[in-house]
Amino acid sequence: MRLLFVGTHYGGGGTESHLVTLSKAMLAAGHEVAAVVRPGTPIHNGLAGSGVQLFSGVFRNAFDPRGIIAVWRAINAFEPDWIVGSFSKEYWPLAVIARLRGVKLALFKHMDYPLRFLTHHFIPRLAHRFIVISEHMRRNFIARGVDATRIDLLYNPIDMEYFHPDSVLRKTSREQFGFTEDDIVLGFIGAMHPDKGMLPLCDAVNLAMKEAPKLKAIWVGDGLAVQDLKEKVKKGGFATRHTWHTWSPNVLPYYAAIDMLAVPTIGNEAFGRVSIEAQACGIPVLCSDNGGLPETFKPDVTGLLIPTGDVPAWRDAILSLAGDKQLRIQMQRNGRDWVVQKFSTTEIAKQFVKLLDEAQ
Repeated sequence: MRLLFVGTHYGGGGTESHLVTLSKAMLAAGHEVAAVVRPGTPIHNGLAGSGVQLFSGVFRNAFDPRGIIAVWRAINAFEPDWIVGSFSKEYWPLAVIARLRGVKLALFKHMDYPLRFLTHHFIPRLAHRFIVISEHMRRNFIARGVDATRIDLLYNPIDMEYFHPDSVLRKTSREQFGFTEDDIVLGFIGAMHPDKGMLPLCDAVNLAMKEAPKLKAIWVGDGLAVQDLKEKVKKGGFATRHTWHTWSPNVLPYYAAIDMLAVPTIGNEAFGRVSIEAQACGIPVLCSDNGGLPETFKPDVTGLLIPTGDVPAWRDAILSLAGDKQLRIQMQRNGRDWVVQKFSTTEIAKQFVKLLDEAQ
């Protein structure tokens, strides 16, 4: 199978990581893979040197002729069986190009918000596969009127060779961040926006610190809520037990350093990639009962599911894991096994091929 991925977005978030990881997974599975990407972006850098054939292009918007010409030329050179897109501003040009060139089209939807009227009505019909990344999203799109037969589910893939437990990195990272081996470290890794729930999480952590003297916290990320979070820490009475780091594309040292990861989202969470990354690294997770998050782990087996925004419940869950080393160790083992079975690149690539082969 010959697959042409198109992703000219300049960001470096979950959608971009998905495109890079799935492209490489399909290449590793023996398919021919090319991509139209914007030079110098995280997608370009993530695919450079991977064996994926790269074409330069950019869509400022759906009508940008530069992107349309780049995709057209890539089809001439690569002759794909499928075009694969992930960004909404590229949906319409890819749909038109795919129809004109007689190439099948698969489109991913990563964000759980309503589409504009014409896009909502036509794009799932024009694409041969319209794919969301959680069952939660699938139910929501069906509720919004998308025909259930025109919407498919494929979870985010995780590179298990990249995300893995590393005892050497754990030792060096904890030393670098100032943690002893006796410390029990809770981590938050992600965008520092209020809907990500770090403010009520901070309240819960401070309450738990009153009862768990070895508990510490590391906050990794940037965003609008950073200053509010720092104020909460300052007023919480345990400021010296909180550590701050700005966002880095290399999150492995942070996963290696922590004993549990919190994903406390209070806004709309379509999936929650950090949850499966942490479990792949052997880290138990604490997740809100919110959106697609419950699909990312096995409650009471690889982590704990906690009511959204419930500070006392979060405090109790943190104390439960902090006070039971054997439970943490068991969840560490279970978590990686769970991710291998459910989200590994090998498994997701098989499921993607099945979806494409069954397309009419």
